[in-house]
Amino acid sequence: MKIISTILSATVAISLLTSIGIASENSEASHQWGYTGHNSPESWGSLSPENKMCGIGKNQSPINITTTLHMNLDELKVSYNGSSSNIINNGHTVQVNMGDNNVVVLHDMIFSLKQFHFHTPSENRIHGKSFPLEAHFVHIDKDGNIAVIAVMFEEGKENKSLAQIWDKMPIKEGESSKLNLKDIASELLPKNMEHYHFNGSLTTPPCTEGVRWIVLKNPVNVSKEQVNKFLKVMKHTNNRPIQPINARVVVE
Repeated sequence: MKIISTILSATVAISLLTSIGIASENSEASHQWGYTGHNSPESWGSLSPENKMCGIGKNQSPINITTTLHMNLDELKVSYNGSSSNIINNGHTVQVNMGDNNVVVLHDMIFSLKQFHFHTPSENRIHGKSFPLEAHFVHIDKDGNIAVIAVMFEEGKENKSLAQIWDKMPIKEGESSKLNLKDIASELLPKNMEHYHFNGSLTTPPCTEGVRWIVLKNPVNVSKEQVNKFLKVMKHTNNRPIQPINARVVVE
């Protein structure tokens, strides 16, 4: 059974890498879905058999976090001590790929940070509140399990760390460039790491479930100009609509 579980976890990881653009950044399959027109989120489940979970899944993301169960959650141990490697505009988002030495420990499981990317407006909501920008820090452990840390951005003063990324942001779809920034991932996190935890999915096709979601309660700042710059590059919003919580429990 452990072998089967490992194989399934590895399959999830491959699906993730493909969908987020690490395994096949310019593949035709990665461009069969979008956020507008006939390829919009409402149609993802019918665009391809591989995307069926987008339509039939019961534990889909994002969600609106409202009712929660209070528990003594383990401290989120984040050690983002490495550097970024490059930045890419894959047509769906702007993604920063990471090098080694960036890990998080969750429930005694060690996850390596592979990349982080952005959505505007936010995909998840907290008590009905939408934020102008949300970053997803995507991690994978040795068995292929996935964990995503979501950071909300609230409009205010310019975010100096984000500005370093925006300065190198590729304008055209498919473009990438080197981005060697030390500690950039840790600089984008809030000082207070209190969070919500729930079971969810990828928010992009194939909408694979079994993803551990950690949504941080405390936002960081972003200027209106920075949000508009990202939106101008994307040419449209890139957030999936809120999905039903169904029988899931959100803990904090």
